[in-house]
Amino acid sequence: MAVNFFGQFLVELGIVTSDALVDAINLQDKNNLRFGEMAAAMGLVTPADIQRAHSAQMSRDMKLGNLLVEMGILTPAQRDNVVVRQKNTHLYIGEALVQNGALTSEALQKHLDEFNAGQARYISNGIELPIASASNHVWEMTADLTRKMITRVLALPFHPGTCTLTTNIAPNFMLAAMDLSGDVEARYFLSVSEGLQKSVARAILGEESVEYEPAEVLEDTVMEFANIVCGNVAAKASQMGVIINITPPVTVHLPKKGLPVPDGHTALSFPIYFVGGDTMEMILLIKN
Repeated sequence: MAVNFFGQFLVELGIVTSDALVDAINLQDKNNLRFGEMAAAMGLVTPADIQRAHSAQMSRDMKLGNLLVEMGILTPAQRDNVVVRQKNTHLYIGEALVQNGALTSEALQKHLDEFNAGQARYISNGIELPIASASNHVWEMTADLTRKMITRVLALPFHPGTCTLTTNIAPNFMLAAMDLSGDVEARYFLSVSEGLQKSVARAILGEESVEYEPAEVLEDTVMEFANIVCGNVAAKASQMGVIINITPPVTVHLPKKGLPVPDGHTALSFPIYFVGGDTMEMILLIKN
């Protein structure tokens, strides 16, 4: 078994059909509103309010609700009410399948236990680094902000994999890179599959389809996402008393064999898995 999502797991085993899974996902989409959508549904914010907050959020490590409070758009009590409403109405994919009659409650629990047991070795919700370094708090923060921006900017569900040491940076459909300097020295890589590049582009451009966008535009969106992450890393590091300077993002083209990690460097790989088999790998090439 490899990294998987519960719905895909059920389809692969023939427990539910692909059509049943699609119907359940559609039910989820209608039911599970993001914070801004829920606040709007409750009549507390306007689309313009949400857009302003999302724009500010790209350079601030803050949840949308907290940012709306800081901007004076919501009161703390209103923010909390939105969060409670979200929690009370959240629908997991298994629950959606049960509601649609594709699965019984008993079967759901049985297969969910099987799925969780099989996935335990692949998934890591925490961030544990396989190295001992005085700068580990910086690398943990970088990984954490990458994951947060996937949620906040890209709005994509994902599973984070376990961080590992690597001796070779493997090629992918596209790699974006930025250099970090100052109190630490490293190169930040975002390695993405073709499908994920399009998902990033749809989120950054705000378009439902990017099929006819030029290749350079699609590459620019991945570099922009890397820039958003590293900009937040530099800002957060400053709050921690660590100076980090960043360079503009670039596209890196690797040979088919990949890039061996050079002497005097350590490379940390943070795999991230998405629905449908799309992947992202965040890599930190750290100067020792």
